[in-house]
Amino acid sequence: MKAFVLDGYGKKRALRSAEVPDPELRDDEVLVQVHAAGVNLLDAKIRNGEFKLILPYRMPLILGHDVAGVVVRVGARVRQFKPGDAVYARADDFRIGSFAELVPVKEASLAHKPQSLTMEEAASIPLVGLTAWQALVEVAQLKKGQKVFIQAGSGGVGTFAIQLAKHLGATVATTTSTANVALVKRLGADVVIDYKTQDFEDVLRDYDVVLHSQDSAALEKSLRVLKRGGKLVSISGPADPAFGQQIAAPGFVRLVIRLLSIGVLRRARRLGIDYSFLFMKASGSQLRDITRLIEAGAIHPVIDKVFPFDSTNEALAYVESGRAKGKVVISVM
Repeated sequence: MKAFVLDGYGKKRALRSAEVPDPELRDDEVLVQVHAAGVNLLDAKIRNGEFKLILPYRMPLILGHDVAGVVVRVGARVRQFKPGDAVYARADDFRIGSFAELVPVKEASLAHKPQSLTMEEAASIPLVGLTAWQALVEVAQLKKGQKVFIQAGSGGVGTFAIQLAKHLGATVATTTSTANVALVKRLGADVVIDYKTQDFEDVLRDYDVVLHSQDSAALEKSLRVLKRGGKLVSISGPADPAFGQQIAAPGFVRLVIRLLSIGVLRRARRLGIDYSFLFMKASGSQLRDITRLIEAGAIHPVIDKVFPFDSTNEALAYVESGRAKGKVVISVM
């Protein structure tokens, strides 16, 4: 099969187009013919080596976490899917590889594709949808009437999270650039802060939840806009000791995580705030919940650009530039 291969870690290192053997299929996996693959900042960060302590991938590596496509074969223990089914998923860590013509996905991580979406639209959903779901529903337990601040509202996670938070009945604040104010308002944002002209710390007070995806300066400010008893869920770090336990990290890695997070955990505790780091996980059952929201019209995909398969490197560079509104997708076939 054709795939885009990473031969070694390196910032902005190009992926190599290559013919590689078809992936081996395990008994609990489904082999998916890739029609479209979502491109995420996580792909660039893995390529750059930013996660090699907690995700020590072996090279050569095929990147790509999001997939939409058609089942071509199923493992011996698979019961929910059959050849010909249209499906979508966020591939599991250490089994990623959707920048290819075929990718194996665990049955437990797979869901039937929403009928109302194209393959490209479906491929834009899994990673950002599951991130928003796990942050707002699972960790923060966002409730009707609460106030949530979602950073970077025009990005991939932001565009999904705004819609999900509005569906849950929350008041939503977000940051974006002047050019994207209309977009985030259309998605449901109630309070829109133009970060080019405003500082969100001057506008927001007594929020219940913050979904943090930016730098350490924004993290410090976010702690101060939350009310006592509020929750800050970070998808950009620092990782916390609970995450180290979750991934069964070696002792040295757990020590590094503890040292990196000790400052923010102390400040959060002093302010009476619950700080959590989220590294989202694949989940077919949660994708099925998301599918129901999509089919009901509560969530709509937001896609900036669709690149042809041969332009995978250009798609990755565009995501890394930070200019994308919503998601970037590669059309494989």
